[in-house]
Amino acid sequence: MGAEVEDTQFTGKDRQAYRAKVRRCLDVFSRMLSDAAFEFERPMMGLEIELNLVDPEFEPAMRNADVLAAIADDQFQTELGQFNIEINVPPREIGAGNAAVLEEGLRASLNRAEEHSRDVGAHIVMIGMLPTLGPEHLTHDSISANPRYALLNEQIFAARGEDLHISIDGPERLVTDADTIAPEAACTSVQLHLQVPPQDYAAAWNAAQCIAGVQLGIGANSPYLFGKQLWAETRIALFEQATDTRPDELKAQGVRPRVWFGERWITSIFDQFEENVRYFPAILPICADEEPEDVLAAGGTPELSELRMHNGTVYRWNRPVYDVAGGKPHLRVENRVLPAGPSVIDTLANGAFYYGLVHTLMNEDRPLWTRMSFTTAEDNFNAGARRGIDTLLYWPGLGEVPVTELVLRRLLPQAHEGLDALGVDAGLVDRLLGVIEARCLAHTNGADWQVRSGAAGEARGRDRHEALRSMRGRYIEHMHTNEPVHTWAL
Repeated sequence: MGAEVEDTQFTGKDRQAYRAKVRRCLDVFSRMLSDAAFEFERPMMGLEIELNLVDPEFEPAMRNADVLAAIADDQFQTELGQFNIEINVPPREIGAGNAAVLEEGLRASLNRAEEHSRDVGAHIVMIGMLPTLGPEHLTHDSISANPRYALLNEQIFAARGEDLHISIDGPERLVTDADTIAPEAACTSVQLHLQVPPQDYAAAWNAAQCIAGVQLGIGANSPYLFGKQLWAETRIALFEQATDTRPDELKAQGVRPRVWFGERWITSIFDQFEENVRYFPAILPICADEEPEDVLAAGGTPELSELRMHNGTVYRWNRPVYDVAGGKPHLRVENRVLPAGPSVIDTLANGAFYYGLVHTLMNEDRPLWTRMSFTTAEDNFNAGARRGIDTLLYWPGLGEVPVTELVLRRLLPQAHEGLDALGVDAGLVDRLLGVIEARCLAHTNGADWQVRSGAAGEARGRDRHEALRSMRGRYIEHMHTNEPVHTWAL
């Protein structure tokens, strides 16, 4: 979905042609999985972080065009809301000292971006959801001036035929309606990319699905929306509802949502692309000039633009990615589970935990997903989103267990093992996974800190909005120290 598109109107013939082209792409992709040489020399990682912008009063700042012009760095790109930007970190090998270089480079890039942002009256915040967002910040006028967002908004509402209804129950309750997809912009995430060879994709994806609830439990950072305390990771519920193309009647019929955990373990990446084509109508039926069969027959690597575009409009929490770099195809698992923030060190610790644990799980003799039902994995995912650090999860061999105990007793040693096998420096492994260990022992993640900090402000006599605005200021101060969130004072 990062591809640029032009403003256009789609006809029935456009949709028919696109459907036929997508199916041809799928046939070519199937042949490539059997015959093509996919790029894979060593495990590679990639990182994207969606960021929020606030003004000097810590309110949302609709300034992304000005901020991006001031930053003038191709790593930073526009996002859906005018108060959002994104940084895309170039891919690199997981081992060989790259994790340390990544931290240094990411902090330097973000610090430079913050300096330039201040020049135009904005500050950058890494957080899953701005607690000071209100309905007035999520309107049609708040959507970035980019044709692809206008088209996406138009097509989603054309498919729905009615306004979005958003209903989220937590410690408090939010019920509201929206006539645009702008509420999606409230959700800012970290996307962790793992490049794998075709034969390992299914194991990597299944492993990522198994631990999605754990990731949310220890990494939740989005407890507020419109001033109400909802889920520990409210971003999950909001994103699922804000991009739903189904009216109530189609939901009742069991039509699958476009934001999707999935419904079964897989045996091939082809399963997921084939499901996309079979279950989901096109949102942006744009056909490229490429004839993929001809490109493949000539010994080239087809872009499969239509298949990739279609895949980009099905929002799996762990999404398959086909891409081409340097003329060679490659495959990635895109992990979209985690929120942004709270700090760079927290983000990289979450990433280290994910990469190390997935590597261990995908290479076990008796895979975890053969001992855990898919429904259990989805239940764990929803529990982690709702309760965060207080989550109880079901785990094979342990039964129902607190997420912190599961991580400390079972999963941290496995993440250590995986990172060691990937060649990550032992000192760096101890530092990054030490953050996860200390977070569990302190029973504090980003969501927990936000709730306790906001409650402390209200206890001092502030109203909810002022308490959250003041909390946001302290959050930004702590974020810039690059100390992990479990050490932050209230």
